[in-house]
Amino acid sequence: MTHTAPAPMADVRDMYVVHRAFRRELRLVPELVRAVAPGDTGRAAVLARHTRMCLHGLHLHHTAEDELLWPLLLERCPPDADLVHRMEAQHAEVERLLDLLGPALDRWEVEARPAVAEEVAGTVDALRTVLLEHLDEEEREILPLAERHVTQQEWSRLGQHGKGQTALRDLPLLFGSLLEECSPEEREMMLHVVPFPVRVLLRTVGARSYRRYVSRVRGTR
Repeated sequence: MTHTAPAPMADVRDMYVVHRAFRRELRLVPELVRAVAPGDTGRAAVLARHTRMCLHGLHLHHTAEDELLWPLLLERCPPDADLVHRMEAQHAEVERLLDLLGPALDRWEVEARPAVAEEVAGTVDALRTVLLEHLDEEEREILPLAERHVTQQEWSRLGQHGKGQTALRDLPLLFGSLLEECSPEEREMMLHVVPFPVRVLLRTVGARSYRRYVSRVRGTR
């Protein structure tokens, strides 16, 4: 009789890295937006593009959970259905705020008026409040469930989800945003999942491009 080895279960450490990146960006964006001089549409355009990229990444991150993670947990952890439904409701509130931010960013980018800047910054502040509560609960309650009930193969699909909906120019920037939050051990873990040639590019050309990009966004050069 042959025995099939059990499938390895999810290593969820990458999710903590992703969450730290979202926490960082939603803290920085309102500060940067409020610091833009009235009428400086060039600076507003840089920050609006960056904010859109981060918010699109957040939308895809949540869509992956909605489509791939919640159904597995509802199937395999019925006693925790209320928890999963609460996660879904929190996602819906995040999406509501994302829908408000899109038009506000469009107006601010072309006008750079202080009133619109405050609308953008205030809505991002509200989004951050909602998201921090969601991320904290997800880390406390959901990730331990995923470690016990989701296989690594299933978990890996979350990271692949949405890549086709992300502009190619943004992919190395988003990856660089994650690496910024990594310990040396986490960095190796994150880089290990990409093909070797891509790994080399991310360590060299990609790292330099991200440093230039983030310096421009944060106004440090």
